[in-house]
Amino acid sequence: MGERGSAAPPPTSVTPGSATPERRTELDAIRVLVVAGLVFFHSALVFDARDDYYVKNAETTEVTMYLAGVAVLWAMPMLFLVSGVGARYSLRRRGAGGFAAERLRRLGVPLLFATFVLLPLPQWLRRLGEGGRESYPEFLPLFFDVHLDLAEFPFVVRGEYFESGHLWFVVLLLAFSLLLAPLVRWFPRGAARRGRELLAAAVRAPGMVLVLPAIPLALVSALHGMEEGFAAWSRWAYLLFFLYGYALAADARLREAMRRDAAWAVAATLVLFGAGMPIFLVVGETTGADPFTAMLPAAIGARAMYGAAGWCCLVAILGLLDRRRARKTAAAAPPASSPDAPGPFAGSPAAPGRAGGRARRAYAYLAAAALPVYILHQPAVVAVAYPVVRWPAPIPVKYLVIVVVAGALTLAAYDLLVRRTQLTRFLFGMRPPR
Repeated sequence: MGERGSAAPPPTSVTPGSATPERRTELDAIRVLVVAGLVFFHSALVFDARDDYYVKNAETTEVTMYLAGVAVLWAMPMLFLVSGVGARYSLRRRGAGGFAAERLRRLGVPLLFATFVLLPLPQWLRRLGEGGRESYPEFLPLFFDVHLDLAEFPFVVRGEYFESGHLWFVVLLLAFSLLLAPLVRWFPRGAARRGRELLAAAVRAPGMVLVLPAIPLALVSALHGMEEGFAAWSRWAYLLFFLYGYALAADARLREAMRRDAAWAVAATLVLFGAGMPIFLVVGETTGADPFTAMLPAAIGARAMYGAAGWCCLVAILGLLDRRRARKTAAAAPPASSPDAPGPFAGSPAAPGRAGGRARRAYAYLAAAALPVYILHQPAVVAVAYPVVRWPAPIPVKYLVIVVVAGALTLAAYDLLVRRTQLTRFLFGMRPPR
C-alpha cells in the first residue's frame, strides 16, 4: 500500500522503449478508496446476519451480505495486485536484500506493534459481549497464550483468543514479499525474459489477458476453497493477485492488453458473477453445507466462476481507468509542432494553481495515511459499535453513527498520534517526514 508512509512504493509503469517509470496515480487512488471503504464495510458487519463479527447488533439483516459480495470480489484482490506492482519497482531500486529489509521495516514493525497494542482490544470487547468478566489487563495473558502451528502458514502463531485480526493482509503481504525477494534474486534472468516474451505473445490475442490469469484463480478458488475470514478469498489466490501485479509492472504489453479488453472484461464479470453467486447461495440454503469449502459439484463450480470473475473485474477496472487516462493525456498534449510541446529534455511542468496545489496536498496526505488508517480503523469501529448496538435505534441510524464516529476517530488518531513524530511514523510503517 503505496507512497510516502504506506506499505508499498508508489505504483508506476514503464512505457515501451523507456526505462523511466511513469507514475500510475490511479492505483494510488484505488488503494485509498479501498482503505477508506473498509470503515463502511466493517461497520456493516456489526449488522450482518451471517458474519461472526466482534460486536453484533441484536437486530441483523442479510442485505449487508449481498452488498459485501460485490465489494469483496475486487477490493482486497486489488490491494494485493497494487502491492505486486509496487514490489516490482522496489526490487528494481533496492535489490532483493534491500527490498526484504524495507518490507520488514515497513510491514513487520507495524505488524508487531499493532499485535501488542491494538489487536487485543476487539477480542476483549467480544469476550465482554459473550459474558466475560475480565478487565483488559486480565484479558491480555489470555490473548497471548499462544503456540506455533506451521500448517497454517503464514499464520503460524495460534491461540484460543489470539488472532491477526484485520492485519491478515499485512501478514500475507509480508510473507509474499519475503518469498518473492530470494526468488527474484536467484531466478535466471534469461528464463524470466523468455517467460515475459511468451506471456506478452499469448495476451496479444483478444481475450487471452482475461482467460490465462483467470484459470489458476478459478482452480485455486474451486479446489482450495474460499476463506471467509480473509474477505472470501483463499490466501493462495491473493498470492496469485500479488504475482499478477508484479508481472503487470514488468511488461507494458500486459497493460495494453488489459486496456484493449476492458469492455470484454466488464461483460465477463457480469456473466460469471451473476451466474455464480446465485448457485453459491443456493448451495448453502438447500444442502446446509458451507459453500466456501464444500466439495459439492455446484459449490466447486460457483467458486471457480467467482475466482475468474475476480480477475475479470480487476481487468475491467484498470483497463477502463487506463483508457480514460490515455484520452486525457492525448487531449492535454500539445501538437508535436507546437512551441509548447515538451522536448526530450523538458523540465518540470508549470506550477499548479492554488486549487490544484490544495488538491495535490490533500491527495498526498491521504495516500500517506493508507497503511496507518488500515491498522487503526477496525479497533475504532469495534470500540464505537460496542455501546452503539445497545441504543434503541434503527439499524440505519446506528450504522451512520458508527461510520461517522469511527472514521473521525481513525483520522484523528492518525493525524494527532501517528504522523507527527518520527517514532510513531516508524511504528506505523511510514517514512520519516520530509
